[in-house]
Amino acid sequence: MQRPRLRDNKGKKLFELYPLGQIPNDMIYEMAKWMTYNFAVGKSDINGEDWGDIFAKSIGGEHLGKPLGLADVVYEGMAWSVKSVKATTPHSTQKIRVISGRCSPDYSYGITDPHEDVERTGAAVLSIWNERINIAKERYEPLRTNVLVRNFNNMEFLVFEQETVRYNTRDYTWKANKNGNLEGFKIGTNQHKFTWQPHGSQFTILYDIPLSSQKFIVKRPPVLDFEETMTQIGFDNSWVTIL
Repeated sequence: MQRPRLRDNKGKKLFELYPLGQIPNDMIYEMAKWMTYNFAVGKSDINGEDWGDIFAKSIGGEHLGKPLGLADVVYEGMAWSVKSVKATTPHSTQKIRVISGRCSPDYSYGITDPHEDVERTGAAVLSIWNERINIAKERYEPLRTNVLVRNFNNMEFLVFEQETVRYNTRDYTWKANKNGNLEGFKIGTNQHKFTWQPHGSQFTILYDIPLSSQKFIVKRPPVLDFEETMTQIGFDNSWVTIL
């Protein structure tokens, strides 16, 4: 359904390139084309930055050199936080862990011992996440999280999107695991949702793969021959200036 017109927003309609989680087929074909190119030039995998480039090119958007809050790729007034994770069987994967940035309670709140009060530390981690959303939403709306689940060896891929949401710190409880990392659980269901690592401040969110995810396979291309490619582009030593 379209967003309703309300008196308090004066009927302003937010621009959406496509409905949430419904990436058009022509954009999927563009993604596949760029994945094929990456493989053909000799890459053995694509990382998160590669996926940001591919996604931006596929939608005609811009991959920001430095994220604005959680905004990595932008188009008109929209933005995406773009992530990529490996999986042995992307098409049958039901839950994934996504590294979602670094949150430092020490830098942001002066919490020097994260284990002294794990509930306070966990709330601080989520508050940092929420503030990054606030920064992005000052310029971009809607803001989505786009995740590529990949197996680059057999060229099997899955893409899904969700609204990038703030988390109510009172909805989660935290405890330290045997490795000293903090884990956040949804109160009421005890669902494991977050992991935060004190060493490096890495913040991970666990996602269930939604039914709206889009699955595709790309034919494995041959790797371009180096010498033939150099001949094709006309390279010779005159291209090089030795200083």
